[in-house]
Formats: sequence, C-alpha cells, structure tokens
Amino acid sequence: MKIFHCVESYYPAVGGMQEVVKQLSERLVKLGHDLTVLTRYNADRAFNEFNGVKIKTFNIVGNPCIIENENDKEYVDFLLNTPCDIITFFAAQQWATNLALPILKNIKAKKVSVPTGYSGLYWPEFKSYFEDMKTWIHDYDMNVYLSNDYRDINFAKENKVKHTILIPNGAAEDEFLPETTINVRQELNIPEHHFLILLVGSYTGWKGHREAIELFLKSNIKNATLLMIGNNYEYFKRQYIKHPKLALLSFINKLTGSKKIIFNFLPRNLTVACYKQADLFLFPSNIECSPIVLFECAAAQLPFLSSDAGNSIEIAKWTKGGEIIPTIKDENGFSHVIINEGVKMLNELYVNKAKRKKMAEDSFALWKEKYSWEIITKEYEKLYFNLLK
Repeated sequence: MKIFHCVESYYPAVGGMQEVVKQLSERLVKLGHDLTVLTRYNADRAFNEFNGVKIKTFNIVGNPCIIENENDKEYVDFLLNTPCDIITFFAAQQWATNLALPILKNIKAKKVSVPTGYSGLYWPEFKSYFEDMKTWIHDYDMNVYLSNDYRDINFAKENKVKHTILIPNGAAEDEFLPETTINVRQELNIPEHHFLILLVGSYTGWKGHREAIELFLKSNIKNATLLMIGNNYEYFKRQYIKHPKLALLSFINKLTGSKKIIFNFLPRNLTVACYKQADLFLFPSNIECSPIVLFECAAAQLPFLSSDAGNSIEIAKWTKGGEIIPTIKDENGFSHVIINEGVKMLNELYVNKAKRKKMAEDSFALWKEKYSWEIITKEYEKLYFNLLK
C-alpha cells in the first residue's frame, strides 16, 4: 500500500502525537508498505527519510483552517493530486487536518481520521469549528478512536457517525523489553535508597507538574526523589521557583524533609531506563486524549497514579496497572485532581509495596498481550486493507 500520514510536526520534534505517528509509520514500512509523513518544516531535520519513512514537509505557519497563502495551497494540492491508497490525519485542531477538512470529498484515496480527543471541544473559540465538524466527520471513510468513552468518540455517537473503530495506543517492545545497563540513580545523582517517583511530559503547563510537586511535598514520603522529564523544562523550573505555594512547600521541605525534585530533559534511552527503575509514576495531568505514558508504565512494570484526564480510567482498567485520583472537570474540559485525596493515595501506594508489585506484574502481562505497538500496527494495517477492499 501507498500511505500518507498527516501530522502537525514529526521527528525530531518531541511529543505524544509525534511518537504515535513515528511508531506506526516505521512499523508499517517494516511490513512492506510505502509510507510518507506529511508534516511541517523543521530546521533541525536535515533529512527527508528516516528509518524507511519518507518525509514531505510544508512551510506552514500556525494552524490555518482555510488556504491563506501559497504554502497552504501547496499542501492542499498535494493531497488532491498525488496518488496514494490511504491518507490518515492525526489529531484535529491542527493545520494538517484543518486544511483538508473542506476538500475531503474530493480526495480520491481512502481517508482515515484519528482525532485524538478534541481538546478544544468546550472552548468558545472552537464553537464554529465543531459545528462544521458535525458535517465533515461523515466524509472520512473511517474514524479511529483511542477509547470507548471520551469526548471525541461521544461526539461521533451523538452525530450518528457510522464508520468508527477502537484502536488504543501502546508502547514498543523493542524499547521496553531489552535490559538496560544504565544506572539511573547514579547518572542523575539520586541517592540509591530514595523512593523514585517519575513524571514524563512536556512542560506545557497542562501536564500536571505543579500538582505533582504539591502532592509530593505534602505527602508523608521520606527519602524520595520526584524526577520530571520533558522539554522546555528550564522555563517551568523558573516558574516553579516563583510560584508562592510551591516555593513555600519547597522551603519547608528543605528545613525538615528529605525530598528532592529534579527537572530535566533526557535522551530516549535514559528516559526508558527511568521508567524501568522508578518506583511509581505520578501523572496528575490537566488534559489528555489517551496518554501513551501510561501504556509505557505497563511496559516498564511501573505502577501509576493518574488524574482522570483523557481515558486514563479506561487504561487503568485495561492494564490493571494504576489508580485514578478523584478529579474535578472545569467548564473548559480541564481536569484538576483533588489534592488531599491524591496525597492519601500517594501515601498508601508508597507503603504498600505488595500492591505496587501486583499492579506492575498484571499490567506488564496485559501490555504484552494487547498493547504493544507491534500488535497495534497490525490493527492499523488490517484496517487499511479492509478499506481498500
């Protein structure tokens, strides 16, 4: 098959959506397919092919919904005039999907949508966008959802969309099964006896870093390190220092406690090693679709404590690898954990080593059976073949 995967940005850009498209694209190439990623120009990308995946770039600025200049027109013309079998659009509310929406009926290839959550569904500035989406969504040949119960799949149900399928996210066997020789505590100057809590997520302000710090500092845990890995960490570190509540808690901890907080951005092999050697994953995120990090916890045999963001509740049930902190949703769809409840749950998991061990073992077994990228890629391949039939 000749396949196009359309996504806002791609490797070497870092992020959840970029990782999903990279994992699927590279594995579909290994299965013998001709795959091109259509994405934004990146000055750090000095290649037009990576691990067998061709990369076609467009110098598009922002997230236009209509053609505004020649760069936008080039992308639309490419979709209309370049022959292929399947075109998959990953994530709504970004240019690679937005520009295609009005012309979906004119694209000859089979068209697949992977909307990944509709993060702006409740935002006033996207009201007209989602009114139009009620019509556009029917122009796809298939809509892939990552969960059974979230705002995007529920939007499809409300608008009587016929062509839907559930294919979850996952984690990669070739990353998480091999043994690592890296000693994380030694590499990052973390005391060997420290209880290690991990959070992996870009420092966007929406991944729950502030909440994680508050939960950690208010907990009864002793001799522990909170390690947070993500890009743009220097900016967040400066904001954290200025934050009155967190600064006060941190100051009190320095006087009386034995807790350490580390902000960092690490290469992927070291990040995977952190997953494998941490004791608990803490993820009080404010907004998600289907967080890959929770599947990566299952692959790493790392129990998690998460907010109710995206389909985290489903992932906890599917993998049996985590617990969900009671969460309040605001009018814009953002999740906010109840701190006092989260502190109690964190304290309980800290002291209950047997429970953490059971969660780790159960989730690892279920991940190997159902949620590796190797298995999930074959589900996409099967879907693509069925559409062509």
